[in-house]
Formats: sequence, structure tokens, C-alpha cells
Amino acid sequence: MTGRAVLFIDRIEAGRRLGARLEYLRGQDVVVLGLPRGGVPVAAEVADALDAPLDVCLVRKLGVPAQPELGMGAIGEDGVRVINQDVLRHTGVGQADLGRVEAHEREVLARRAARYRGEHAPVGIAGRTAVVVDDGVATGSTARAACRIARARGAARIVLAVPVAPRDFARRVAGDADELVCLDTPADFFAIGQFYGDFTQVDDEEVTACLREAARRHERFGTGSEDREVAVAAGAVRLRGRLTLPAGATGVVVFAHGSGSSRHSPRNRFVAEGLNRAGLGTLLFDLLTEAEERDRRNVFDIALLAGRLAGVTGWLREEPDAEGLAVGYFGASTGAAAALWAAAEPSARPAAVVSRGGRPDLAGARLSEVTAPTLLVVGGADPQVLALNREAQARLHCENRLEVVPGATHLFQEPGTLEQVTELARDWFTDHMAPAHV
Repeated sequence: MTGRAVLFIDRIEAGRRLGARLEYLRGQDVVVLGLPRGGVPVAAEVADALDAPLDVCLVRKLGVPAQPELGMGAIGEDGVRVINQDVLRHTGVGQADLGRVEAHEREVLARRAARYRGEHAPVGIAGRTAVVVDDGVATGSTARAACRIARARGAARIVLAVPVAPRDFARRVAGDADELVCLDTPADFFAIGQFYGDFTQVDDEEVTACLREAARRHERFGTGSEDREVAVAAGAVRLRGRLTLPAGATGVVVFAHGSGSSRHSPRNRFVAEGLNRAGLGTLLFDLLTEAEERDRRNVFDIALLAGRLAGVTGWLREEPDAEGLAVGYFGASTGAAAALWAAAEPSARPAAVVSRGGRPDLAGARLSEVTAPTLLVVGGADPQVLALNREAQARLHCENRLEVVPGATHLFQEPGTLEQVTELARDWFTDHMAPAHV
């Protein structure tokens, strides 16, 4: 299998990309169900992207005795049982062997349920959309069993979503899900792991950690918080955005995305959710209207983008729920130039600015006029942008710092690098956005 294309760095990246594909479900009554163990880290990223609760859908593959990686069926909670008759015929497994494997796997299933959930009941899915997520589909038996479990628990609609599957994916799971979503169906499919750079086995501790973190996130946003789509006024135009204000927020960070991106940027949303967990509000918005985006010159018009950001800042400060809160700017790529340009405007007065893989050099002479504390974050494997940031830093007269994330390229796609960006931004904003800085 050497030489075959790797589609995903790891399960985290696969989950983020799958979450971006499922963006259309955001705001609906959705529950994300991850298949332990490998599907849960993927599902956790999808749940984050959709702002949805996360639970496990407990399924156990029935492996052929002499070839346990080959599934001859699967079992799940509520007595669900799916048998792949084609595999039974080809392997010659009899009913006695099948029964022994099934009895063993039902014991494992019961132990896993107790370990993952403890005393907590499963998340209710009756009448809701269940998004069943795994790290991939091979034979389809496990996925079919998971969908049947969701159906037995009363799901109104079932979406089966995976990063990768064989070309005949739809045939293998036909009839068990209302909708199928798959990022790629390669022709040379032999095993799920061949399409991951890192396919390390997931252990029970990682599964329970994903569930605990998801539960904490929903507990934080369950009371006194706000999360809504908004139409943002910026001069003569109205721009689409999403405003999130955790209960007791100490400030609001306004995101300025880079060229070719939007308020749906999965990387910016990843950082935004990290800031939300730290008690900071966020506003992600489109810098341009749909009509304006068709003219590529607008995407690189830094003065125009900075004007939009300044206008949105004025709108935000008049919003009743955000009134009196410190405002910060987070800019990515060309959005970082817009953030620094806007920060030089006396009317904007941001409490802090963070640039991720930015082009601060495009802010030109405005750099020397910035007074807000500014953090520049650049990937260590992004030499051209790193050089531009060092030159730009020399022109800043405000409090500033340059942080280099080792091994990160321009988009911070490498495992763990975006997490480092989030931590750096969180610490910078929380240090500089106390009420005294308003």
C-alpha cells in the first residue's frame, strides 16, 4: 500500500473537515453520535463545529475468528444486530462460532457503556437529527448497526457522516441512513488507515476525555449565554455574522478572515471556540457581501476591509448585550492587515490584536500608528511570512510580541499547531481585555 495518497493528517483534521462539510446542519436540533473508539475524536470535532451535544453510539464489530479485522457483522445497544451474509459465506463461519463471538462482544459492549457514560444516561435523540460519525467505513456493518441504534432510539432523521469510504459506500449502507456524507471515496480503498498519516489506536481514556470536554462545553453555554446569527451593519452594507457571548464574558474578539475565506472558516471557528471556553465572546462575520466577493480585487483591498472591520466594531459596541465589553481583533492572512489598519483608527480602539499567519506588512504606514498590544503568531515552516512579520514587528511602536510555532506551515494544518495558536491568542486576549483596558 506504499505510495497511496494520505487524505488526512489525523482524526482531528478529518473531523474538522467533516464538520465544515456539515455546516448546513448548524442551528438545527442535532445530536452527534461517535462510534468508539476511533470515531469519537472525529465526532468531537463535528460536534464542536455544529455546536451540538456529543454522545457515543456503542457498537461492536463481530470479527471473523481467524481474521478479526474483517467484520462479519456488528451489534449495538438496544439489542441491535447486523450480520453480513456475504462475509459469512466467503469465510465459512458457522452459527456456533458467530454466537461465541457475539456473546463476547456483548460483554465488552456492557463494560464500555459503564466506562464511557458512568452514571449518566445517553443523550436523548428522540425527534432529533442524529449525525452518526466514524473515522471511516470499510464493510459498512458497524455503520449500519449504529444507524439502526439511532433509529431504535427515536431519531427523526439520521445522517451518516465519515471522512473516507469505498466507492460503493452508498450500496453498503443503503436504507439505514436518511443521508450519507463522505469527504472522499477513493478507488484504491483497502483499509481506512491507509488514508491517514496518523492512525494511532484510540484508547478508552481519549474517548472519555472527548465526552467530558463536550459536556463541559455545553454546560458552559447552557445557561445565560448567547449564540446567534446576526446581520451586521457596516456603513451602507449589511454583512452576515455569528455572535457568541458566554455568560459573564469579559470581552468580545472580532475575527477578520483571510482571502478566499468567510465567517465559516474552520480554523477561525476552532480558535473562536477556544476563546469562548475561556469566557471571551466572539464575532465571526463576512468582510464582503456575496456580490463583492465575485470581484477578486475586493479581497485584497485592505483599506476597504479595514473600513468594514471598523464599521462592525461600531455596530458591536451599540449592541445591548456587548455594550461596555472590551473589543479585540483576531486577523488571519490578509485579515491581519485589515485588523492592524483598523486598529490604527482612533474610533476603533481595540484592546488587543492577534495575527495568525498574517500579512501585517500590507497595513503599510498604519503599523506605526497602532497602539493596541499586538501578538504576531507565525508558523516556523512558513519562512516568507515569518520574514514579513519580523519586518513588520520592527515598525510597531506598541507593546508587541512575535511567537513562532515550530513546524507549522501557513495554514497551521499540522497536528497540535492550531491548538497552540488558540492558547497563545487566549492568553493574549485575557491578559489585555480586562475592563480596565476598555
